[in-house]
Amino acid sequence: MRQLLTMSPSIPHVSGRSTTPRVLLQFWDDASAIPDDVQECLESWAPLEAAGFERTLLDDRSARLFIEDHFSARNVRAFDRCSHPAMRADYLRLCFMLRVGGLYVDADDEYQGADVEPLIDSGQLWLQPLCYDIASDSMVDVASALADTAGEARIFYVNNNPLIAGPGHPVIAGALERSTALLLAACRANRDLQSLTGPGNLTASLVSHAVQQAGGGKTRDFEFLPEWDAVAVSKWPLAYRADERNWRNWVQGDREVDHA
Repeated sequence: MRQLLTMSPSIPHVSGRSTTPRVLLQFWDDASAIPDDVQECLESWAPLEAAGFERTLLDDRSARLFIEDHFSARNVRAFDRCSHPAMRADYLRLCFMLRVGGLYVDADDEYQGADVEPLIDSGQLWLQPLCYDIASDSMVDVASALADTAGEARIFYVNNNPLIAGPGHPVIAGALERSTALLLAACRANRDLQSLTGPGNLTASLVSHAVQQAGGGKTRDFEFLPEWDAVAVSKWPLAYRADERNWRNWVQGDREVDHA
């Protein structure tokens, strides 16, 4: 992953390539009970409607119906095995982006006003790179981490928020298939959200795709987002973050092991 970030080229617009659909997807598990502070984050994206975006909010019920309509029973079973709303959001975004494409952002992201037009005019997949520093147990700036040659233990990966792409991208397809297989094979007590449905799953799929592309001499069909914070930031604090609706709290919880 570090090598991909170091070697990442700028991708020129390809004439004739379809643009990313002007669809903004967001998710909250119960659309009838959205907390006020989360609703404020959702509404911050209203200005995109003036740019022709269709804002789509799905919840557990409508997400499952979407997967039923567009994917197989196997995918529905995998969605049903997502034990936390964050996992269901992870899985849905892969399904939706593969079938429809567009822009996915988390419900607790607040729009900052930057122009998103450059990110949708090529139909490319755009991903946000991140870096975790093991020693300090904290996130660090990616550019600074790449420039540091001291050899500290750091984990480079891509976030699954946001996702920006045209429909049918092979990285999204690979991530969906990988997540489906992992969910169906895992015991229901498995709370490894990162690996099952989240950034770990997407990163593994991206690296696999990049290796295949390099082996085949193909032009890279993805790019890393510059300065995403100018577009959106994850808002803190929000009330739900204090309980198990926050996946970070949920993954640390205790429950009986279910080997079903």
